[in-house]
Amino acid sequence: MRDEETTPQNATGTLSPGAPAAPRADAAAPRSGPAPWTLRLVAIGLVLTALNLRPAITSLGALLEEVRDGLHMSGSVAGVLTSVPPLCFAVFGVMAPRLARRFGPGAVVCAGMVAITAGLVIRPLAGGTAGFLAASALALMGIAVSNVLMPVIVKRWFPDRVGSMTGLYSMALALGTSLAAAVTVPLTDAMGGSWKGGLGIWAVLAAAAILPWLPLVRDRATAHEPASAAARPQAQEMRITRSRTAWALACFFGLQATAAYITMGWMPQIFRDAGVSAGTAGVLLAVTMAMGVPLAFVIPRVAARMRTQGPIVVFLGACGLTGYAGLYLAPSGGAWAWALLLGISNCAFPLALTMIGMRARSGAGVVRLSAFAQSTGYLISIPGPLLVGVLYQHSGGWGVPIALMAALMVPQMAMGVLAGRDRTIEDES
Repeated sequence: MRDEETTPQNATGTLSPGAPAAPRADAAAPRSGPAPWTLRLVAIGLVLTALNLRPAITSLGALLEEVRDGLHMSGSVAGVLTSVPPLCFAVFGVMAPRLARRFGPGAVVCAGMVAITAGLVIRPLAGGTAGFLAASALALMGIAVSNVLMPVIVKRWFPDRVGSMTGLYSMALALGTSLAAAVTVPLTDAMGGSWKGGLGIWAVLAAAAILPWLPLVRDRATAHEPASAAARPQAQEMRITRSRTAWALACFFGLQATAAYITMGWMPQIFRDAGVSAGTAGVLLAVTMAMGVPLAFVIPRVAARMRTQGPIVVFLGACGLTGYAGLYLAPSGGAWAWALLLGISNCAFPLALTMIGMRARSGAGVVRLSAFAQSTGYLISIPGPLLVGVLYQHSGGWGVPIALMAALMVPQMAMGVLAGRDRTIEDES
């Protein structure tokens, strides 16, 4: 707060002809911004953190069959396991802003990386299903708070490079997602074939992500947002639950998250049950996740130039329906094509984030809409992976679960078209 107060004083001082004022302004100017080495450290921290925000999930998807056999899990319990990520994101993500105000985002992200590391270390050592679920929840708690605070840190440290740094962070997140899906099975085979080693090895990457944040743990300046106090009265007056657009966005976000977590948790198993090898199934999941690297840049730019985003929603949904039809009719014969189509469909996530920014006029409105749409959306997404596991166990195959996935794509498209209309929540709340 002190830095923010000195900046206008320095700018005013440079306009006066008095000699003493100029040296003070020159001397204060370097202190008003972070040192170059600090910015480099934060950039490294952002990349390493983003790399760790999905391997705990996609590495498990690649080895889900081995984990189920090793811990004697039923299909229903495995469905619970695939529902844990959205549950943790909904519950713990809500806590992130409050923790950041008290301790600073840098400290909270550092603690998140510690939680991810601890969870990934403990998870393979768990002797039963309960311990495995608890360790997974610990890692996912760290992912949840870190995921929410990444945009805050980008805006704090790189206010003039938000787009490029967000792109770098998004690319690293997609890379970590696909990398874990692709190499977990080969790493497991190289370490003797035990699923415990294949899951635990990702703790090394998480531990490396702790180091860049250690010098920033005591930096409380990141905990304050000067504009938030001014925007708070306007945000409090806004009753977002009265907005149809906000509810449509929340449902769209929740349904696309449902599809994403079903894909990450169950798609490798679908291919393996169709006769595809474990290693190839992991690579297919990696291909699906890797589609998010280029499309995360293209889709938001195209969407921002359109008055309504409904056509993009329909295109992504059509790709998803085609992919599910392929999984139902010929899961192994066209496996690569279905993986690509589902990867395109899963890019509804960056589209949802783009629409959140477009459906509110003010910064306070964007914050409110983002919190509402994401927290409500993640709650909506919780039952989907669990229901897929139950249907898989009781039907004895993938026909009924795939039909459910395709059916959920229809309301996702409908809600996306409603959310993509050219209007703002301020007009409705």
